[in-house]
Amino acid sequence: MPSAKSARVGVRKKARNQPVRTKARTCIARTRRFIESGDLGGAESEITSAISALDRAAQRGVIHRNSASRRKSRLTQALNKAKAE
Repeated sequence: MPSAKSARVGVRKKARNQPVRTKARTCIARTRRFIESGDLGGAESEITSAISALDRAAQRGVIHRNSASRRKSRLTQALNKAKAE
């Protein structure tokens, strides 16, 4: 059972990190939707904001930097695969 102070710190951290994490997830989802629908122009513009959001989240420590890199890589691979088809 956590002490009262560590519980308060956890609540504070969650409140600070949640918007950053949500922004990154939203950008990733939008990019994936553009790729699946075949709108590669929209996906191109959205992937830049997704990469930026992931970098920002990793810089703030919301997600691990390797996790951010992996997600960026997978998004880029999906976009490149869609372009090739």
